[in-house]
Amino acid sequence: MSDSKAPMANEDRPVRVLAVSSGKGGVGKSNITLGLALALASQGKKVLLWDADLGLANTDVLLGLRTKLTIHDWLKGKKTLRDIVIQGPLGVQILPAASGILELGEISESEKKRLITEFESWRDELDFLLIDTAAGIGPNVIFFNLVAQERLVIVTNEPTSLTDAYALIKSLSTKHDQNQFYVVPNMVKSFKEAKDIFQLLSNVSGSYLNKVSLDLAGWIPYDEAVPAAVRSQKPFFLKDPNCAATKNISLLATYLAQKTPPGFGGGGLVLFLNRLVNRPRLVD
Repeated sequence: MSDSKAPMANEDRPVRVLAVSSGKGGVGKSNITLGLALALASQGKKVLLWDADLGLANTDVLLGLRTKLTIHDWLKGKKTLRDIVIQGPLGVQILPAASGILELGEISESEKKRLITEFESWRDELDFLLIDTAAGIGPNVIFFNLVAQERLVIVTNEPTSLTDAYALIKSLSTKHDQNQFYVVPNMVKSFKEAKDIFQLLSNVSGSYLNKVSLDLAGWIPYDEAVPAAVRSQKPFFLKDPNCAATKNISLLATYLAQKTPPGFGGGGLVLFLNRLVNRPRLVD
């Protein structure tokens, strides 16, 4: 993509843009992203959740919603972003996934202008943009982690989850100079187990990736209320507001909302958009 002609926005509202990722699938990433969006909304934050998990779009399923339009319809010029957005619980807005997201790497100058113009219309309506990426270290996962300003990695106590989370962090650090990550252990039995998981990941990263800084942002316990909510296609945050998982996702939301990311001085939505349209196309 061009790095000199992309449209630039002017003033910006300090919108926080977080990519939520995991080294492997099956660790509850989409569930946590949705729960986090709802927890932030319950605390008065205005949230847009972008489901960027290609091929495994889960957010609408978790909500029991039928998605008729996706970002693919926007790419084809058939609809605006606001036409596509689903209005979720507590005012959370959801941008559904589609395989067409891959085409964002090769959009035209006119499409860049349209993308920025439409996204900018949310400037005064958002506090957080959460991007639920796919699992793994594929080009699209890396792409969204680079255009976002903050990165949150979900991990469990499975060896493959830890190994793959490290691979994701290593790729973003050594190849793309992204070195700051929030870490959230999921489906753990206790805070001690969460700390042990974080410490193991931190020790390995510290030994081989000197610039990397990890932040234990929170932890989510294993809770039978979560799979029960998934089966009922209702977010656990709403279905069981008193369960342990809901309480901890609320603590995570509070922690993140109170953070001021290093170097965050109003880059917000404009910085995200300019990264989105100017980022060179990634290849395997």
